[in-house]
Amino acid sequence: MSRPLNVVAVSGGTWRPSRTLVLTQAIVAQLGELLPIRAQVIELTDIARPLGAALSRQEAAAEVEASLAAIENADLLIVASPVYRGSYPGLLKHLFDLVDLNALIDTPVLLAATGGSDRHALVLDHQLRPLFSFFQALTLPIGVYATEADFSNYQITSELLQARIRLAAERAAPLFGGLSNHLLKIA
Repeated sequence: MSRPLNVVAVSGGTWRPSRTLVLTQAIVAQLGELLPIRAQVIELTDIARPLGAALSRQEAAAEVEASLAAIENADLLIVASPVYRGSYPGLLKHLFDLVDLNALIDTPVLLAATGGSDRHALVLDHQLRPLFSFFQALTLPIGVYATEADFSNYQITSELLQARIRLAAERAAPLFGGLSNHLLKIA
């Protein structure tokens, strides 16, 4: 790859501090160890109010439009969501409601989520994956789910979560020439 991979990561939380943001940043950092990337993290909390005021793309404020354009032009999209009442937040869905219908066709998407307990882990497969299937995006088979127990003071402390982040990044890298499949099989 002659240019850095354009990685756009959406952290779907609306609070700070945010375990979802910490997870998002960890995934981006791990990908950066395997691939030459140019990363942009879109924090939903930064655009929440103008996003909520936009009933259509034409009404989107400049910062929302910039976020939508970044999402639509990503080589790799990372979407991380907190789990609220068994699903992703409505405002995160609203953001993707404004994304062009055909903009994400064949775009690889790495899914991640944070929740209060393991009981919400299926949000990746039952909520987020169908959303990106609608866009005809290529959701990567390995997602990352974290619970409150995986963090201490908003820092990842779980070795298992760190291993899952590494695995997700290692499985994504060959799509962009970052690792050979042979190396992955050895690991």
